[in-house]
Amino acid sequence: MTNQRKLAITELALRDGHQSLLATRMRLDDMLPICEKLDQVGFWSIEAWGGATFDTCLRYLKEGPWVRLRTLKQAMPHTPLQMLLRGQNLLGYRHYADDVVQKFVDMSAANGVDVFRVFDAMNDLRNVRVAIQQVKANEKHAEGAICYTVSPVHTLEYFVDLGKQFEDMGCDTVAIKDMAGLLTPTVARELVTRLKEAIDLPLHLHCHATAGVAEMVQWEAAQAGCDIIDTAISPLSGGTSHPATESMVAAMADTPLDTGLDLDLLQEIADYFRDVRKKYSRYESDVTGVDPRVLVSQIPGGMISNLANQLRDQNALDRMDEVLAEIPRVREDFGFPPLVTPTSQIVGTQAVLNVIAGKKYKILTNETKGYLQGKYGKPLGVVNEDVRCKALGEDGEVVDIRPADLLPPEMDALTREVGDRAKSMEDVLSYAMFPAIALEYFDERDNNRLNPESLEEVVPDVAAPASNAPALAPTEFNITIHGEEYHIKIEGSGHHSEELRPFYVKVDNVLEEVYVETLTEVVPTRDGSIDTVKASRGSKRPKARQDSDVTSPMPGRIVAVNVIEGQQVTAGDTVLVVEAMKMENPVHAPVSGVVTTLFVKEGDNVNPDECLVQVTPA
Repeated sequence: MTNQRKLAITELALRDGHQSLLATRMRLDDMLPICEKLDQVGFWSIEAWGGATFDTCLRYLKEGPWVRLRTLKQAMPHTPLQMLLRGQNLLGYRHYADDVVQKFVDMSAANGVDVFRVFDAMNDLRNVRVAIQQVKANEKHAEGAICYTVSPVHTLEYFVDLGKQFEDMGCDTVAIKDMAGLLTPTVARELVTRLKEAIDLPLHLHCHATAGVAEMVQWEAAQAGCDIIDTAISPLSGGTSHPATESMVAAMADTPLDTGLDLDLLQEIADYFRDVRKKYSRYESDVTGVDPRVLVSQIPGGMISNLANQLRDQNALDRMDEVLAEIPRVREDFGFPPLVTPTSQIVGTQAVLNVIAGKKYKILTNETKGYLQGKYGKPLGVVNEDVRCKALGEDGEVVDIRPADLLPPEMDALTREVGDRAKSMEDVLSYAMFPAIALEYFDERDNNRLNPESLEEVVPDVAAPASNAPALAPTEFNITIHGEEYHIKIEGSGHHSEELRPFYVKVDNVLEEVYVETLTEVVPTRDGSIDTVKASRGSKRPKARQDSDVTSPMPGRIVAVNVIEGQQVTAGDTVLVVEAMKMENPVHAPVSGVVTTLFVKEGDNVNPDECLVQVTPA
């Protein structure tokens, strides 16, 4: 991993570039044609795996994430491939037992990862030690990452001490991971200077461009002795992504920090990605320019997009300002954790729930309870004990040891659980990360039904209807609302359930995705004519009408049913678990009584107005 250049570069186009700007949706087929040229550049490494790519491959792209890794390694044999690993969280949203962490690192190394950037969201280095040790056992490059944030308790002395601890663990490099783009040029220079004085390892800087100062931050860091910087090829740079590769190469040219990289070759690569990006217009981030608000709110742009989706699901998008104001309060209550996966999801989702419920901490996700119990690690700041008590009860015990020490070995149990649906050890690990999504993927793979989300616009069939069929609505028209005229064009539709269907609509040439709920259906009568009737909801569930009816606080998916019909329950018992916004939300019995009817099963999608479980009060 030695590099004779004054400043080395890690290219992020194949992971964080499209994760930041295109919802991680870039497909392997769009990466492979440019891999040969990427491999010729001479990057210190190319980040191509980890982060959200694993989840997205299985959930949306219907690609095998392990296949992607092996294929990219074969296509770029001369450049080290880098991944982002969340320590004991790996790539999921919980802590895994040590044997799972060890096996995951083993298989990642065997399939093509050369550089492992390992971090813990709370900078609790107890949670990265096993992963780093296993990287070294595989004779791969271990990079310990400091999650940079700003709070009353996070000091430069604290970050320097983290760097020393990474060095003591045997790391090969140390990264400053500025996931929200909070570093300023002055602070970057001072932090790098102090780290270089304290440790002998090369320093690597990862800084998002959201606030508009990332290029200056990288320049000052490099002048102070930073050895490697992260950049993204220009079509995938800027906004919530990173400084442009070509720009930083040009800035350093003909200086003692000259990267030596070929700008002409980089331009060819940029031309390719410029065309590729057009294919993913559906997934464009809302934050593609400079947004200095992050310096005050500390909320990464990607997190803002996620919050918008959460609020949209609740029909509460107009309450975004309330959520943005609530996030710092929740973060303070939680002891000032850095906002990065999974803590960003935990804090952000809890803020949304506080706003939607109209009362702070009325609804608490399982992840929030686990965080406050110490199952994610120890926060640097002081946790609000009133909030902790509300989550855990008066006698709730707080974990004060390494959280993974509470976990027995899991690999054998996971292997038995998934059974013959897993065709390899990689499949078992995919199941460990995302059980429901992985099983769905395995079934579709085994039955040749792997259909990724469509990138092409699906044009509705506008053939003339039969004489006895209802007339089709126009696909292009003008509407007037409050005196303002809008041009509407139906561009296509997506996969749909019995009750909801997404449509892609251009409003004044801006593509929007809308969901249409079926309230009527067309039925033939005995005489052959057409009639419309009120459609039953696809779920066939009744509306919630009694105080004893169990409902979900938000739209989501049932991941656990904890009761059976005829079972006695006590008010407050957890009867269901609903996954929403990547968080698990326990649903409690509103009254004591007997479970009369279950209207759901695991895997069902549910809405807040539905009765999910009928309880007859005692």
